[in-house]
Amino acid sequence: MLKAHNITITTHKGRKLIDDFSYVLNKGEKIALIGEEGNGKSTLLKVLAGIDVSDYVEINGSVESRDRVAYLPQTINEDKEVYEYILNGKDEEEIAQVSRRMKTDLSPFKGRRLQELSGGERVRSALAKVLLEDPDILLLDEPTNDLDLKTLIWLEEFIRNSDLGILFISHDETLLRNCAEGVVHIEQFKRKAEPHITISGESYEEYQKRRMHTIDRTNQLAAKEKAQLRKQLERYRQIYQKVEHRQATISRGDPHGGQMLKKKMKSLKAQGRKLDEKKDKQTQKYEPEEAIDIFFNEVSVNPNKILLDEYIPELKAGERGLARDIHFHMKGKDRICIIGENGCGKTTLLKILYEKLKEKRELNCAYMPQNYNELLDYKKSPLDYLEMISNDRTRSASLLGSLRFTTEEMTHRITDLSEGQKCKTLLAGLILSDPDVLILDEPTRNLSPLSGPELRRMLCEYKGAILAVSHDRLFIEEVADTVYELDETGLHKIE
Repeated sequence: MLKAHNITITTHKGRKLIDDFSYVLNKGEKIALIGEEGNGKSTLLKVLAGIDVSDYVEINGSVESRDRVAYLPQTINEDKEVYEYILNGKDEEEIAQVSRRMKTDLSPFKGRRLQELSGGERVRSALAKVLLEDPDILLLDEPTNDLDLKTLIWLEEFIRNSDLGILFISHDETLLRNCAEGVVHIEQFKRKAEPHITISGESYEEYQKRRMHTIDRTNQLAAKEKAQLRKQLERYRQIYQKVEHRQATISRGDPHGGQMLKKKMKSLKAQGRKLDEKKDKQTQKYEPEEAIDIFFNEVSVNPNKILLDEYIPELKAGERGLARDIHFHMKGKDRICIIGENGCGKTTLLKILYEKLKEKRELNCAYMPQNYNELLDYKKSPLDYLEMISNDRTRSASLLGSLRFTTEEMTHRITDLSEGQKCKTLLAGLILSDPDVLILDEPTRNLSPLSGPELRRMLCEYKGAILAVSHDRLFIEEVADTVYELDETGLHKIE
């Protein structure tokens, strides 16, 4: 059992991320910790794990546990031999035990260094390391980042079948739907000035449906109250203007009439104050943080126009061969997704195809890289970056506002933003580019799971061609109409 008592987390700049959070995680429970990027999920997980975060936040409250707690970090920066990293002084025979527990074979990793492993292999190594601590409670910080589909499915099975209490952060909606038995949702209201946490014992899918139903009902009620108040205010103004006019024109020879109008005006002013109070008490429209209220302009590319018809004899990264005999064909309205195991060359192939598309001057291509610093100058602000694309600062600011950026976030250096906000900055750049073709490398990897449906909706409404690399199963299902798997023998269409 892990208990959090009245946890409050405040940045050194004074922004409150978590306010008076109390929670109990029991052994065997599988709970998802969700929320937009920058809301403090990873920081909260570290606090629960007992990790010192005092260099960037102040903590009030306490955490206690009678059980052993283990923490899997979001990134692994150590560059050690894999078995040395996993065992940390323990007996090598324990590797076989933890391999059976994880239902995976770790022996191929022996003798290799962590930095040589794929993302999925590093996650398996890190998980083996924490499981050797024999924990009762496991805290997982975005273990699905950089995992291929095969490893994602393996991780799902591990979480579902584990007898540990697991609190985990993930951007993968399918994993959340399949694994989460409860939800802790961190939100920021009033332009990110007021933190709020919802704790639900529902599955992720049930929570999401109930939340959207609540948002719809709240917004319908807010719209109805606003319309009713607008009618009442208009009627009040008409009566007020009539009485005011009569007061200005009434004869001094009619003192009784003047007194009656004076009383009427006094009553009207009291009524006006009540309407102002009613306005303050109205149901407020619920504007979810994850909303992506932007859309692409119309695209004029002929759907039957051949955009690419390429043959690549050998795909290489430096001197290392990755794949051979790659045939790729793409038309004007195709929506193609490329999948494959980590390290097979998907990003390398995507960049080659992007360069080929850029050579076609009649096409306008827009690219979202997996590593955002390929396009973003982290010393500039999001507003500066978008203005370079559009030469329109007002429209750029409007787009960022539609993505729930505060004025401060629009003008701060990009390096200060969360990964999710960097992703949204690039999304706004795609919109301003008015593209005929979108080239997207893992577009959902840093967006919260609540933003995923919004992005998929936007891309489904886009009328141009899409070429993407993704491991996001809902993205593949809803956005792509053709899926290819890349391996060493080439591209193979998945039927």
